[in-house]
Amino acid sequence: MKKLTSLLLTATLALSTLTACSSASAGSDPNTAAAPNAADNASITDNTAPTSDATPTTLDQIKANGYITFATEGTYAPYSYHDESDNLVGFDVEVAQAVAEKLGVEARFTETQWDGIIAGLDAQKYDAIANQVSITEERQEKYLFSTPYTYAYGAVVVNGDNTDINSFEDLNGKDVALTVTSNWAQVAESYGGTIVSTNGFSESIQLVIQGRADATVNDNVTFLDFKANQPDANVKIVAISDEATQSAILLRKDDAALQEAINTALAELQAEGKLTEISIKYFGEDITTNK
Repeated sequence: MKKLTSLLLTATLALSTLTACSSASAGSDPNTAAAPNAADNASITDNTAPTSDATPTTLDQIKANGYITFATEGTYAPYSYHDESDNLVGFDVEVAQAVAEKLGVEARFTETQWDGIIAGLDAQKYDAIANQVSITEERQEKYLFSTPYTYAYGAVVVNGDNTDINSFEDLNGKDVALTVTSNWAQVAESYGGTIVSTNGFSESIQLVIQGRADATVNDNVTFLDFKANQPDANVKIVAISDEATQSAILLRKDDAALQEAINTALAELQAEGKLTEISIKYFGEDITTNK
């Protein structure tokens, strides 16, 4: 019996040793399993490395499509409007076309009302906005701007018979006709004006002429263009801002490559005198540099 017990014990120990060696060889014990050598690591890295290209940028897509899409109002003379033949024309339109040409692509336009124009950019309905978008700190937190291509001075416009308003400060408590989301509305409100909502400058100035609003605020260039086309309109400028408002092409926050390409294009157009040429065509003076 003692001999049989000894034999069974010996067999059991041998089997246990064999099992332990087998487990260590299989690497089931992380403390005893051998790590792969450098060659194995290199092989694993090579086999799992991504092989696809990076996600195309908006600029890449523009180049591939052969066109860039700009949003603009189409009702904001002299920046963006329709001529007698119903062609979309204007200062912003021609600047956008010149930029597109520098990029080596065609400029296409999506016309939309101002109140929804930035939301459309967020929804990727177009690549950029060329519609006298003023550069503000609030917008810079969420979007990218090109370098400025327009410098305009704010003007308070009133009915020709109005004698109560002679300065920005006089807007306090007055009804000011403006698009509620425009930069000019913020200016008017900062002086205590009450905004009467409109769809754009044309409607705003008509309310002033009709006496349904006390004033409107816009850039002086837009008003001068209006007076050139309607010299008998009973409106006048009573105050001009000291500092210029800068406007630029608006882009989505992640489109830095497109911003750089557009900035390069604008710099070349400025150096060549093309921006000045477009400005003089529409305004009789150069509004593309800060005076």
